[in-house]
Amino acid sequence: MDIRLGDILHMKKTHPCGEKRWLVLRTGADFRLRCLGCGHEIMVARFKAEKNIRQVVHPESSTESNGS
Repeated sequence: MDIRLGDILHMKKTHPCGEKRWLVLRTGADFRLRCLGCGHEIMVARFKAEKNIRQVVHPESSTESNGS
């Protein structure tokens, strides 16, 4: 799975604050993720995170579609 810094991950389950989107701050054997709802940061093993990912949004792909 191609996950890079700055990507937004849409997860299957919601965070207790109600948000499903997480920002990728660090990649490797573990991911550091920041909840886009409340700002809480977690470290999670790559294999656990990849099981719960529904969609990966790359920031540069969204800016290209806007024509900017």
